Amino acid sequence: MAHTTRRLALAGLGTLLASPALRAQPWQPSRPIRIIVTYPPGGVNDIVGRIIAEPLSRELGQPVLIENRAGAGGNIGTVAAAQAEPDGHTILFGTTALFGVNPLLYAASSGVDAVRDFTSLGMIGEVANILSVIPGRVQATDMAGFIAEAKRRPLIFGSVGNGSSSHLSAALFLSMTGIEATHVPYRGSSPLVAAMLAREVDFGFDTTATSTAHVRAGALRPLAVTTTTRATALPDVPTMQEAGLAGYDLGIWFNLGVPRRTPAPVVARLAEALDRARSAPATHERLRTAFVEPMALPFAQNEAFIQASAARWQAIARAARVSID
Repeated sequence: MAHTTRRLALAGLGTLLASPALRAQPWQPSRPIRIIVTYPPGGVNDIVGRIIAEPLSRELGQPVLIENRAGAGGNIGTVAAAQAEPDGHTILFGTTALFGVNPLLYAASSGVDAVRDFTSLGMIGEVANILSVIPGRVQATDMAGFIAEAKRRPLIFGSVGNGSSSHLSAALFLSMTGIEATHVPYRGSSPLVAAMLAREVDFGFDTTATSTAHVRAGALRPLAVTTTTRATALPDVPTMQEAGLAGYDLGIWFNLGVPRRTPAPVVARLAEALDRARSAPATHERLRTAFVEPMALPFAQNEAFIQASAARWQAIARAARVSID
């Protein structure tokens, strides 16, 4: 996908905001708004959620509070957001995993499918996952050496949760290289990074937002990033394609969404507020400081983008036979 379209393509909300009926029915929140983040505090989802909450609060004239509802790969928080009153006062912090693989893993048991049940207000940012190995447990310093080492002995890898983008980034890597490794899922980025720093696993995939500082400190040894372009924060780290895995391209995006039953005037007001909050120079600076690339799409393109992304991630999950058992 063209990164020029996915990043910084700031645009208006088109016909949604042009309707005279919507202009005649302005909506304002009447109490604090909560953003449900479906992972624990300290990880990239929590970081980005708090970055966007501050300017969004200014735009809407109400406090915007982060509520961490972790568990079941993010599905617990997703269900809570789906069951909330569709009045604009509860927003889901969406991720690639929630809209991508979770409908495949959890929809049958929970009845919630994020693609079907939520309207996207807009994108916030995008990060790459980094394939990092643990010095002292892995000797290899490049991809070829790591693949060779991994084929000589059993390895253990960690992820931020079963079915997460971290897990599926590893699953695609293993399928493309023929490596076998034992998977240990953790409950979010912070527990995963802690386990990697404690040398409990041999390697893992985690985002630039939570791994870059440890990479720069030498505690983690990066081998490649999962996007087709190098991460701004780590320009010397090659992409997976540059490292020899042709066709590997998995970026992780973040958005905000509300239950699909939310009235159009409410959606329009929230989407407009998000667009203003996201496009503020101070927001861009804070996102980049957190090693997240600002990302935006015209409002009318959000749904098609999410559906295409979900289809791709679900194909990877099916090929890897990912399940919640």
